[in-house]
Amino acid sequence: MTVGTLAVLINSTQQNWLPERWKARFDAVCGGRRVVLLPDAGLDPAEVHYAAVWKPVPGDLGSFPNLRAIFNLGAGVDALMADKSLPNVPLVRVAVPDLTGRMTEYVVQHVLMHHRQELYLRQSQREKRWEPTYQWPASAVTVGIMGLGTLGTDAADVLRRLGFRVAGWSRSPRIIAGVECFHGAGQIDAFLRTTDILVSLLPLTPDTHGILNRDVFTKLNRKSPLGAPVLINAGRGGLQNEADILACLDDGTLGAASLDVFVQEPQPADSRFWTHPKVLLTPHNAADTDADAISAYVAEQIARFEACGVLENVVDRTRGY
Repeated sequence: MTVGTLAVLINSTQQNWLPERWKARFDAVCGGRRVVLLPDAGLDPAEVHYAAVWKPVPGDLGSFPNLRAIFNLGAGVDALMADKSLPNVPLVRVAVPDLTGRMTEYVVQHVLMHHRQELYLRQSQREKRWEPTYQWPASAVTVGIMGLGTLGTDAADVLRRLGFRVAGWSRSPRIIAGVECFHGAGQIDAFLRTTDILVSLLPLTPDTHGILNRDVFTKLNRKSPLGAPVLINAGRGGLQNEADILACLDDGTLGAASLDVFVQEPQPADSRFWTHPKVLLTPHNAADTDADAISAYVAEQIARFEACGVLENVVDRTRGY
């Protein structure tokens, strides 16, 4: 197979995601392969066989007639899938151990913060109140994980080993040791009824858009030792109905929320999520994966593809992930 040029299309102003830094990383790991940073007026589009992208401008990828594969540098592919002009070539997700480990760190951190009453304790500190309350054991709390792919399965295993009861819900049946697994529309209500802390790691698809809403929140366990159910969303912003989240926090349907993703990012200065006393907000960095690991992964995938025509972690476009 002919060695092809790798085009880098990055739409980001974040320091670690600057396009120039990504080109330098790929130059270092691609073994002499030509790497171009777009836009490049001197580039012949026919030379490009591969594209490494993050939030490219819709339509840009359609200009490469010999494109063979697209590598999405982040975990979510929903923005790419929305581009109706996306070439019909393999779309590859990043799947490196670093990403999985970092997401598990985030999920475990926030489960523990809600379990160990950190919001109450920090408020007590600000008010100089020495009033510890009863602390229930991990075994009294059920963490329900929506999405049992690589990320959800790893987080479930770590939480189970910490002593939490763990349940999981997915589109299709799964079997995970020590985890009570539910699947499909027919079992989601039973999953929600047993859940005290709801963790969302779902991909964003037409079926999951807005799934984190009042109807779901009202079905969570109302007898939780936490006092009210908790939401943790580290999946995609489009999964959540943000008006419902705020209303449910205000009326007690939800006791607290940890939110790493939002429909609008960054959040506007007047968003209530910044200042809501029951919200822990993070700037979409739950699994801010090591960029060097990602670039090495893409380079290895391209080399394998040119050697034997095989790519790993190709998105199923009919399912959206």
